[in-house]
Amino acid sequence: MTTYKRTLGGAIALAVAAGVLGGVLPESVAAASPGAVSAAAPSHHAPDDARLRALLHRLTTVDGAPGALIETRGRRGGSSLTNGVADVQRQTPVRGDSRFRIGSMTKTFVATVVLQLVGEHRVALDAPVERYLPGVVRGPGGDGRVITVRQLLQHTSGLPDYLAYLSPQDILKDPLAHHDARDLVNMALANPPAFLTPGDGWKYSNTNYLLAGMLIEKVTGHTYGEEIRRRVIRPLGLRATSVPGDSPAIFGPHPRGYARPGPDAPLMDVTAINPSVAGASGEMVSSARDLNRFLGALVGGRLLRPAQLKQMMTPPPHPGADGRDYGLGLERWTLPCGGVYWGHGGDIFGYETLGGATADGRRATAMVNVDPGGTDAQDDDMRAAVETALCEGRPTAAR
Repeated sequence: MTTYKRTLGGAIALAVAAGVLGGVLPESVAAASPGAVSAAAPSHHAPDDARLRALLHRLTTVDGAPGALIETRGRRGGSSLTNGVADVQRQTPVRGDSRFRIGSMTKTFVATVVLQLVGEHRVALDAPVERYLPGVVRGPGGDGRVITVRQLLQHTSGLPDYLAYLSPQDILKDPLAHHDARDLVNMALANPPAFLTPGDGWKYSNTNYLLAGMLIEKVTGHTYGEEIRRRVIRPLGLRATSVPGDSPAIFGPHPRGYARPGPDAPLMDVTAINPSVAGASGEMVSSARDLNRFLGALVGGRLLRPAQLKQMMTPPPHPGADGRDYGLGLERWTLPCGGVYWGHGGDIFGYETLGGATADGRRATAMVNVDPGGTDAQDDDMRAAVETALCEGRPTAAR
């Protein structure tokens, strides 16, 4: 889903070897029973959730996550299912209203704000980045005079990903340290581009969205977080959603976030980290219910004008080598029961998230509180849970 898993996973493994990060749990605690599946406030209209329960159980046993949840919504209600534990030491169960770090699902919020500015004629999608951030994108890694705003949001800029070059020791030696977005961008730009000509390829790069956040600030005079709060969080009533900035805390009910630095290593508590290391590419905190509300409003046309929503849902003509249909901060996937859904995934220290929505109002968001360190199948099982929920919520007449 993102490069967080690969890059930060290596960072954690290095940190353990160097002894720079505490919080390793005893193996006896890490292997504790995940507990039974529980349901939180199910709707009378909720679909048969036997398959979902089985997938959540798999996530917290075979895949190695301490806890998991999925929240589903449709036009006639929804349900929240959980499995496992939020805290392996206290053995407290995962709550359906949990808050957690959403990693790269932040990108969809950022892209939404940029596209709102496009609709207000304050930003032009095919204008060079240089128009809004003069002199910022200059270096071996790319040139803002030829890279466009669209290419940032679509990952067709060719800009190198800063996470490929950020020292893991520097992150984990002081996990509460502030990271300036401009410094992270400059770190990336000092390295070769993913491809030479912007628009001729597709490569996921978190650097693109650090720049998108900086663009929002330059155009509006407010931080990207302030604009997300004003334009998205408050209008939709997303009470569990925040842009934390330098705050390492997750306020409200939340599971501890864990990582497993090796196949046989004990779990490590990585809940507290300064999310400025992710910034506009992945720092936000939310809940499954809030994410479902956001995705439903976005895909349903409540946040963007039709022209901008169409642009957001248009992938590049040449997708990445893995065939991803990535529009502007929103990805398109095919449902096994037919049709498509739109959403994004997110990986960051301690948490993995995946959410999606269909045009007819079905929504589902899943979360596990381990990253990195789950099995290779964890991503597949997360996707299977979201797609199962969306398919089971399909109107009977459409089956």
